[in-house]
Amino acid sequence: MKYECNVVQDLLPLYKDDVCSDETKKIVKEHLEECESCRTILDKLSDTHIDELIVREKDEVITSQSKYFKRKSALAGSIIAGVFAIPILVCLIVNLASGHALTWFFIVLAAMLIPSSLFVVPLMATKNRMFLTMTSFTASVILLLGVVSIYTHGRWFITAAPAVLFGLTMVFGPFIACRRPVNEYLGNKKGLAAMAADTITFFLMMFCIGINVSSPNYYPMAFAISVPLVIMAWLMFLIIRYLPGHGLTKAGVCVAALSIFGYAVNRVIEYFILHFTEDTVVSYTSYSVTDLIIGLLVGAVFAGIGMVIYKGKNKTEAE
Repeated sequence: MKYECNVVQDLLPLYKDDVCSDETKKIVKEHLEECESCRTILDKLSDTHIDELIVREKDEVITSQSKYFKRKSALAGSIIAGVFAIPILVCLIVNLASGHALTWFFIVLAAMLIPSSLFVVPLMATKNRMFLTMTSFTASVILLLGVVSIYTHGRWFITAAPAVLFGLTMVFGPFIACRRPVNEYLGNKKGLAAMAADTITFFLMMFCIGINVSSPNYYPMAFAISVPLVIMAWLMFLIIRYLPGHGLTKAGVCVAALSIFGYAVNRVIEYFILHFTEDTVVSYTSYSVTDLIIGLLVGAVFAGIGMVIYKGKNKTEAE
């Protein structure tokens, strides 16, 4: 044999994984044809039983550690829930002892659900923690508003709850859209879903506010002003999300679109203010033609620079 066994055996792992040179393969192959002991070692290396055993042990360790941390999280969640239950129990006893029946006890109970949703839910949940935490927090805030409204005999809940829902949707919507289980259904339409949720909750808020407003001109005024602004927000989103090209190009198009759309929207708002207000003199700062021209010029400059950079980048990549 041309090479010693210990030299060939050092090369066997590379030979097995097919990551050595052709010359090395030839040397090892010739040696294996003459050496039975090295062939036996190669057969052991090719045995997948050891690999399967390692993988199984790794999975068992991961599963064991996962169960351990889940038990610890559940224990911590139970302890925190018990701590939150103490003021609830105290309020219950005091409320009954003072002869007020169960009045403000329910307010305290609903209030304690808010920190519970932020601390207990993520510790107790085994999956979809962010989704469950955000949704439970939103539900607990709206529940607290409802309970307070009931015990204060107020009609403001129908105004406050949609406003809070809209605000929390603006904050939590993008995160919920990107987390399980919602992201599994949305695919690459997460941005559209978040924008749609914001739009729906916004118009729900505007509609509910009008219920408690006595002015007959509220809905014409409110929707005449808000609808164009919502359309403008959607226009910006579609340009940024789907318009191809450099970022400066998108910025330029957004500035130009805002200038044109802003000018038109201001004319609409000005018309409704003049026709639906009782004041003979209305103080209103309109979007002038000068503002429109400046916006178009700035947008054109940004778009032009972005197009030059984009074309130069594509030319470099092509070369």
